[in-house]
Amino acid sequence: MNTLFQDIAPAVSQWMVPALILLIILAGFIKKVPMYESFVTGAREGFDVAVRIIPYLVAILFVVKVFMGSGVFGDLKIALGWVMTKGGLERYTPSLDLIPLALTIPLTGGGAMGVLADTLTRHGPDSFVGLSASIMMGSTETTFYVLTVYFGAVGIKKIRHTLPACLLANAAGLISAVILGWVLFGRLCPGP
Repeated sequence: MNTLFQDIAPAVSQWMVPALILLIILAGFIKKVPMYESFVTGAREGFDVAVRIIPYLVAILFVVKVFMGSGVFGDLKIALGWVMTKGGLERYTPSLDLIPLALTIPLTGGGAMGVLADTLTRHGPDSFVGLSASIMMGSTETTFYVLTVYFGAVGIKKIRHTLPACLLANAAGLISAVILGWVLFGRLCPGP
């Protein structure tokens, strides 16, 4: 049974997207939708949206590059490590290696993937830090990027309560990821 699934799965996954496209075309044909004209109209609107959000994307990418190039991550890690050591929490200092990822995720997905790759290279994918970083990547969202793209696309300039709500949800995801990492993989962490 398992071998049959392994034989069929690649063919099914290879044909899934083309089959979905054909299904959409068939549904449009049945409903007598002018498919080509609708496609061209959608493509034109997509291009207009892309042009409208370029200033927002340039702004967020500039902020990300300045933030990552400033050395804030290292300074923050040193300061928090000192506080944790003075507080008798030196066993939990490996969690500090997750700070660059935690601060990058809300800004940019691509940057966060770069930080994750660096973290996995330095600590290994099966280490406490590597496994916790993987949980962190799956439990949070690129808040500023999403707000920039979506609100910029529709021209909203006042985001009101959206940013605090998104950052609160991100903080909950980050904290949950670290706690889950300690519960599941804390034994992998060297301790005194």
